[in-house]
Amino acid sequence: MSRITSFSFALVGCLLCVFANAADSDNSVQQRTFSFAIVPQQAPGKLLKSWGPVLRNLQERTGHHFTFRTAPDIPTFEDRVRAGEYDFVYMNPYHFTVFNQGEEGYQAVAKARDKQIRGIIVVHKDSPIQSLAELDGKQLAFPAPAAFAASVLPRANLKAKGIAIEPRYVSSHDSVYQSVAKGLYPAGGGVVRTLNAVDPAVREQLRILWTTPGYTPHAIAVHPDVPCQVVADVREALATMDNDEEGRAALENLKIKGLETASNADWDDVRSLKINATLGSADQE
Repeated sequence: MSRITSFSFALVGCLLCVFANAADSDNSVQQRTFSFAIVPQQAPGKLLKSWGPVLRNLQERTGHHFTFRTAPDIPTFEDRVRAGEYDFVYMNPYHFTVFNQGEEGYQAVAKARDKQIRGIIVVHKDSPIQSLAELDGKQLAFPAPAAFAASVLPRANLKAKGIAIEPRYVSSHDSVYQSVAKGLYPAGGGVVRTLNAVDPAVREQLRILWTTPGYTPHAIAVHPDVPCQVVADVREALATMDNDEEGRAALENLKIKGLETASNADWDDVRSLKINATLGSADQE
């Protein structure tokens, strides 16, 4: 599907949504609290510290009310997104392609500006391992089967290089780093942003062995039941958040310079990988 066709469908869908919601009163929308869920790459407290300022800024800019949500682990998060429990969701690129095309129908709202997502494989700083080939036959730690940059990309690249590893899923990026730092696994998958955000005492015990190619980053997406005017308000607020000092300070917590409006077709590079990873708690090992 071309970008023009995709945009046309999105525009028609939004117009239909406007007509469908025309009878909704402004008061009912203003009084509603919208959930804003973050994929649990890190502990809930750490996510709230990073995203809290952004959500507060978003609330001030739009006049709408938002509540922070996450899940105890990535498979549970996937189950909840599939069930449509969240209004707005910050999800990884593969999650977006699945939950956009599936019955859930989540639609793209925004993404980090001028940024691509890359996975990394880390080892202990004192590890003798210097190449990917030395990981052959070893157990590696990953956050979850469908964690895009931290799990899907590294495993796919290792497989393409003929390097056979045994994945072990430990529920979060932080858990991967802690496990490798403690010597429980010789290596593990993550991303630079979460590595930089982990406890310095853990980070100092690690070094990056390898980095994957880059892809379109995480999506901020919205459930199709959210009123179109709310979506438009959020999209504009996110895309202009870096226009003032307060907004830039909020975004600094996420280690990004700004956000930009996104369309569903922006993740066609991820769709081209034809990933087929089963999602949900049944995958957890």
